[in-house]
Formats: sequence, C-alpha cells, structure tokens
Amino acid sequence: MKTKQAGLGLLGSLALGAIGIALFGREREAFPPRRQLPDRLALPLPDQRGAERLRGLRRGDTPRSPFQRWLGLPSSPAVSRAARVRAARRLNRSAGLLATSVLLDSALEHYRGSFRNPAMYTPLGVSALSLAASLHGTGDPRSGRHPFRSALYAAAAVTGIVGTGFHIYNITRRPGGFVWQNLFYGAPLGAPMAISLAGLMGSAAEHVRDDRPGTAPRVFGLPAGRMLAAMAGGGILGTVGEAGLLHFRGAFHNPAMFLPVTMPPVAAALLLNTAAAPARRDRWLTRWWLRLTALLGFAGVGFHAYGVQRNMGGWRNWSQNVLNGPPLPAPPSFTGLALAGLAALDLLEDEPDA
Repeated sequence: MKTKQAGLGLLGSLALGAIGIALFGREREAFPPRRQLPDRLALPLPDQRGAERLRGLRRGDTPRSPFQRWLGLPSSPAVSRAARVRAARRLNRSAGLLATSVLLDSALEHYRGSFRNPAMYTPLGVSALSLAASLHGTGDPRSGRHPFRSALYAAAAVTGIVGTGFHIYNITRRPGGFVWQNLFYGAPLGAPMAISLAGLMGSAAEHVRDDRPGTAPRVFGLPAGRMLAAMAGGGILGTVGEAGLLHFRGAFHNPAMFLPVTMPPVAAALLLNTAAAPARRDRWLTRWWLRLTALLGFAGVGFHAYGVQRNMGGWRNWSQNVLNGPPLPAPPSFTGLALAGLAALDLLEDEPDA
C-alpha cells in the first residue's frame, strides 16, 4: 500500500512537471516572429542606402544614427520588445519558484527552531513579497522597469546575504565549529542564498524589460543572455552542493538520491559553456537538458513525499514527519534555476551578442 501511494505521488509530480513545461514552452508562439518582412519587395529600391536600411530592418536591428553612419559603425543589435518581455516573464517565473521554495522551506525549518530569534521571521516576509512581485511581473505584458518590483528584489538579494551570515554564526557557536555533525544538523549554509538568487533573477527580469531603442539588453552592465546563463549555472552548482551534503547525510540509501548530484551539474556545465563560448544558435542539448532538470525539480517533490511516508506513522503522523523528513519545498529550486537558464537561451537565440 505504501509503495502504491508513493508511486501515485511520483507519477502525479511528473505529470505536473510535464504539463508546466509544456505550457511554458508554448509561450514563445504567442509572440509574432521577429523577421516579418519578405526577402524581396515588388517595388524597386531607390538606392544602396535604402537597401542597407531594409536589410537592417529584416535582421531586427535599429536604423543607424547619424553618428554611427559618420564613423562607419554597424547598426546596434536590438532584441524585439516582445522577446524582451517574454524573457523577463520567464525570469519572473524563475524568481517566483525560488521565492516559493524559500517561503515554505524557511517556514518549516524556522518553525522547527521555534523562531528563537525574531530575525527568523524575516525570510518569510521577504520571500512572500518577492513571490507577489514575481506574480505581478509574470502577468505584466509591458516593457520598462517597475520601481516597486525592483526594490523588493533588491531587498531579497540583501536578505539572503545577511541570512548566510546568521547561518555561519549558528555553525560557529556550536561545539566543534565547522565539523560534519554541525554541517549536517545545524543551520544549512546554502539555504539563504536561494532568496538571494530569487532577488537576482527578479532584478535581471527588470533589467531585461528596460527597453532602450538601439541597444541589446544588459544585466549589471554585461550582455543579458551570457550573464543570465552564468548566474543560472552558478546557482545550480550551489544547489547541487546543498543537496549533495544532505543526501550524503542520508547515506544515499535510495539510488534516486544520486540524480540531484549528477544531472544538474551537467546542466550547469552546459550553461557556463554557453556563457563563455562563441555565439552559436544550435543549443538544443542545453535546452533539453535544462528541461530535464526542471522536471527533476518536480519529481524530487514526489521522492521527498515518499521519504516522509517511510517514517514511522507515515502521512498519518504528518505534523512530525514533515518536519523531520526530507524537505518537500527544496527540489523546485532546480526548476526555478532551469527556467532562468531557458530564458538566457531565448535571449541568445534572438540576438547572439545579447
């Protein structure tokens, strides 16, 4: 009976993840393609200057300014407004998933710690506000930054950094300091950085929305696509380290516990290669591996639900086993970071130098 319940839970999680990824992938078709002009027009072009301008419009570039023409510079690469908004909304979803994971995980862990320190309420409030900002951004079809969302995402990024300091202090004040026992059962060092990642992804979404004619989107002064690929790859590696530590504590008693420390590192390596390699449009392996990583996040919830069922009393004793069993909200962090990586690929496909 227990095996049947666990199997149904796992199948349900896989189905939910497949539906979410399918719906997510269809969003790209809702926007018109960038290249809408025909290759040839019936009317003859008056001169070479008109032909040059038409070729630039077909590529999606903005017309050259007088200063660019005087210096002989090419047109500035420009990503269409629809492509910017599409990538920004995908980043809002990524930030929302990370904020949801932090909200639920910190609520469980800090409740288990009886909220001994009043600062333990902070991640709950900040992650809830970040989730609200992400939902607002996901439904916002307009371009341009939103100052209130930008402020909330910046607060989330700072909260994660401060929270990491609190968790390091928690480890150091235990007998023995940084030893395996304290790393296993003390405050998790990598957990607060998830809210920082949510803030960074949300801030990147606002940067991508900032529509300035004649310029490619940039995040923190660097090309948006490459910067987001590097951020998502680094975030996946950090999440893998946290999962590996906790699964090592569990002695990898289930072979499925090796999946979070084997599949996501490949996705991180592909993203980091995308960020550093010369621009090329054929990234099908990276895209599909990121989709598998996103699906792994949903499947992980099912595996963790099975882990709760294995404890004494199963789900009938949920009030104890949910606190002491594997954390249910943790695996979707992989999904959120995989969605950020997919947004980076979208930007790089729309404009290789973005």
